Amino acid sequence: MAEGIIMELHRSSANYAKVVEDIVRMEKKIFPKHESLSKTFDEELGKKNCGLLYADVNGEVAGYAMYSWPSSLCASITKLAVKEKHRRKGYGEALLRAAIAKCRTRNIQRISLHVDPSRNAAMNLYKKLGFRIDSLIEQYYSLDRDAYRMYLDFNMDN
Repeated sequence: MAEGIIMELHRSSANYAKVVEDIVRMEKKIFPKHESLSKTFDEELGKKNCGLLYADVNGEVAGYAMYSWPSSLCASITKLAVKEKHRRKGYGEALLRAAIAKCRTRNIQRISLHVDPSRNAAMNLYKKLGFRIDSLIEQYYSLDRDAYRMYLDFNMDN
């Protein structure tokens, strides 16, 4: 990773409003309108089983990862995004690794996520970190866009 630092966002963070504003702007730019959480982002972060990490590069949000643990056995990576100018610098991998580590503190057995099969860089990153394809979910994103459900299992003896 270049000169960035991975930070955890808390409602009590002094820069909470600025970081959320930057992430909402990124959401609108990266994701289609129906996939964007830009209108409900603050509400999502208010949930007690949700967390957010972001890559700070000289005061700029370069990327973020949102995760949740809907049950005591599993967690989910719900969003992972990096600004275009910061891609291919290791921020996505650093964010994903940090999100996995945060989820692991909950003693979960599985982390799952959904990814568009056409997003090759994302697919390669997930596979590199041990995620496996579970199934294809047709029309997950829209009538003409499917998703792979991927998972990462942990050996509970470790």
